Amino acid sequence: MFDTYDALSFDCYGTLIDWETGIAAVIGPWARRFDSTLTDEQVLVAYADEEARVARETPTMLYPDVLAEAFRATGRKLGYPVPDAEAERLGSSVPDWPAFPDSHDALASLGERFRLIVLSNVDRASFEGSRQRLDIEFDHIITAQDVGSYKPAQRNFDVLTAYARDDGLSLLRVAQSLFHDHVPAKRAGLPGVWINRRHDRPGWGATPDPGQDVRPDWEYPSMAAFAEAARA
Repeated sequence: MFDTYDALSFDCYGTLIDWETGIAAVIGPWARRFDSTLTDEQVLVAYADEEARVARETPTMLYPDVLAEAFRATGRKLGYPVPDAEAERLGSSVPDWPAFPDSHDALASLGERFRLIVLSNVDRASFEGSRQRLDIEFDHIITAQDVGSYKPAQRNFDVLTAYARDDGLSLLRVAQSLFHDHVPAKRAGLPGVWINRRHDRPGWGATPDPGQDVRPDWEYPSMAAFAEAARA
């Protein structure tokens, strides 16, 4: 069913890299110093809209600084102070965020049939740390630093589709976030595969509610399941 596509465009954080675990490792213990009852999920939900807002309002800010400012804003929202050292710790933590266990093997398998492209809300230096964790060479990488804006801004998808058009590629968007990826990808006319990493958990976690009904063309609970379907 995927034979008509020759390139896959991936989101990275939430799809290939477990950003919720990475973010929660810093902001969860911080929050519980003030309220021991707060769960990682509760803190991630408080954080989600702040990161999206900071990225939207300061589109040329590098991602480590977006993370740090979003952490400070989360602290203001919850009523707890965020020391600069802890804000900067979150900002510099991206290379430490773990890859999902199935990401490398799935990407290696998919790379035998498709060109692998990344469009991600990140800076080049931070992404290189994640790429090393994934241990994959991508055919093309587009970061927020390259574009000067953050998804779900349509400009990011305009850059992606222009690249695909110039290279004559039939492109499929593969991502976890409905908010950051599938809503704007639909607007850009890109078919999508939803890697629903939170299929067994309620709510949106570190990803904002998409705010509208969006129906990706395909849905799988993991990269491993998608890769198996693509092989079939």
